[in-house]
Amino acid sequence: MMGMCTLHLPHSLSPLLFYRSCTDVLCCVLFIIVIFGYVALGTVAWIHGDPRKVIYPTDSSGQFCGQKGTANAKKTILFYFNILKCASPAVLINLQCPTTQMCVSNCPDRFATYTDMQLQYRFNKSHWEYYKQFCKPAQVLRDEDCPSMIVPSRPFLQRCFPDFITRNGTLTVANKTAFKDALDTARSVTELRDAANGITGILDAKQLGMKVVEDYANSWYWVVIGLIIALVVSLIFILLLRFTAGFLLWFIIIAVIVLVAYGIWHCYSEFTALRETPGADVTISDIGFQTDVHVYLQLSQTWLVFCESSIVLMLIFLRNRVRIAIALLKEGSKAISYITSALFYPVITFLLLVICISYWAVTAVFLASSGEAVYKVMSAQPNCKYTNLTCSPETFNSTNITKQCPGAQCLFAFYGGESAYHRYIFILQLSNLLVFLWLVNFTIALGQCTIAGAFASYYWAKRKPADIPPCPVFSSFTRAIRYHTGSLAFGSLILAFVQLIRIILEYLDHKLKGAHNVFARFLLCCLKCCFWCLERFIRFMNRNAYIMIAIYGKNFCTSAREAFYLLMRNVVRVAVLDKVTDFLLFLGKLLVAGSVGVVAFFFFTHKIPIIQEEVPVLNNYWVPLLTVVFGSYLIAHGFFSVYAMCVDTLFLCFCNGLLTVEGWTETPVDVFRSEAA
Repeated sequence: MMGMCTLHLPHSLSPLLFYRSCTDVLCCVLFIIVIFGYVALGTVAWIHGDPRKVIYPTDSSGQFCGQKGTANAKKTILFYFNILKCASPAVLINLQCPTTQMCVSNCPDRFATYTDMQLQYRFNKSHWEYYKQFCKPAQVLRDEDCPSMIVPSRPFLQRCFPDFITRNGTLTVANKTAFKDALDTARSVTELRDAANGITGILDAKQLGMKVVEDYANSWYWVVIGLIIALVVSLIFILLLRFTAGFLLWFIIIAVIVLVAYGIWHCYSEFTALRETPGADVTISDIGFQTDVHVYLQLSQTWLVFCESSIVLMLIFLRNRVRIAIALLKEGSKAISYITSALFYPVITFLLLVICISYWAVTAVFLASSGEAVYKVMSAQPNCKYTNLTCSPETFNSTNITKQCPGAQCLFAFYGGESAYHRYIFILQLSNLLVFLWLVNFTIALGQCTIAGAFASYYWAKRKPADIPPCPVFSSFTRAIRYHTGSLAFGSLILAFVQLIRIILEYLDHKLKGAHNVFARFLLCCLKCCFWCLERFIRFMNRNAYIMIAIYGKNFCTSAREAFYLLMRNVVRVAVLDKVTDFLLFLGKLLVAGSVGVVAFFFFTHKIPIIQEEVPVLNNYWVPLLTVVFGSYLIAHGFFSVYAMCVDTLFLCFCNGLLTVEGWTETPVDVFRSEAA
């Protein structure tokens, strides 16, 4: 071998055949316990929750509006006593507005307050009769039985919302931009809008969802055909990379150099023409520039020359690294041609992710809909010992409370509950999110370790394909589950904690958008940036650690440390290989999603004359179109993620199998061929 000294690991010493034992057992036990706890959490949420509260309007007594056989049979619309309270964060946690709610037949059509109605009762009883229909049905009305105010509203998704109208860019309700509440305090219409947004953000999806489901029902057949086409195109692209990787990469590099050179020539031509133009030394500070036009063109030309020189110099010094990357890409395509079943493993990952996402979403909805109407004893007497105690409206009048505390009432307080379960719903939601992130990351880690083990068996096979195991993907999967569940769970848990912190930071940033504390915003921005970088680094290290686990069967920390040192010793090759692979696969994803998306667009917009009659009638053609484009991208991403994992695995196997010294110039394919000989 010219210009190098190498030491090859004999194929008879394949690390895949080494004795393996269970790694990170404690984390494996913890992971199993958490899964059982997660199932218990979902069961408890299912017992206490009622998703119908999210879909159908429910009054403060827990009765659904319009429910047959009840007093609300003809009252199909939900009315909020104080809609301004719907801007509370409790709306997002409990999916309920923390104010008394009542089923009504019609929404109010005027501004009025309870105090005004009492004053006008003697002079105009018709106003009071109108107002009274929004009060609780009772023989003797108390102040708490009626809303403190009503505003002009209209029914939307079976709820009464303020009737907003924009006039000349100004938001109004009944031609008013301000109104007075029950305390005679001036309130803005924008406060009503903010309160209504707290509910409509949850409810708008219902109407849109019905149309989406209808469009899917009419177009699912063609969507499936489009996704099958994307699958075939992705497979063909990967197999062709074996023959076209070098051509594509060098073509793109040369094209970039030519484009930059053209930019230099264009700027030079403009600069030359401008110098011959009278008045070229006139400044253009009027439009914000503080320099002359020819100076600006000189700067542009200088930067383009600098970029061109940098690209050429990088190619000169990194030409061997680029050749290595191309050789690995070709070898990866060759490996996939032997282990084609690995391309379809992402289907298993996708199904597991669907299960995780579905379970998390259902559990979150059941937890959020677990809130119940809580009633408290309210008394005007300061010495009443029952004040603020929980009560039941159905049995309150039969208790001794009214005798010991005359005038005491059992009034609606809030939505939630006073049991240990209801007090810790927020903590349970965070736990639900954390376990969800853990399971998602574990599913991805299991897929990466499985694919890495399968392609490692290809690398260490002396005679290809004779020495490749009959079912390399299944064998690698069973090894990962049997021996390395704890290690995969360990790495996934670290990443899940970082992701949870990032989600919390995003929530805080959303809440502080209107704040004027510059230091808090700056600190939050720095934290978001740091944790974003940390997540990217952990993802990269976990990926390579899983490859080392699949090859050598060591625990997570040891594998991560060895992968880190190995990558640092080959940092230039890693950088070149990573960027070249990412760029080529990104082009492949764009090619697959773009080509299939263009065909789908012409199809669903009736622009293909041959099959116009086959196009289904849709509410929105973008529903199946986006599904095809996004689905095609996911399919391409699934195929290409296997290809990228294959290349990374071959690279780490190669680095582990060689003792490299300075001056090394041969490509991995040369070594593969020499070893095979």
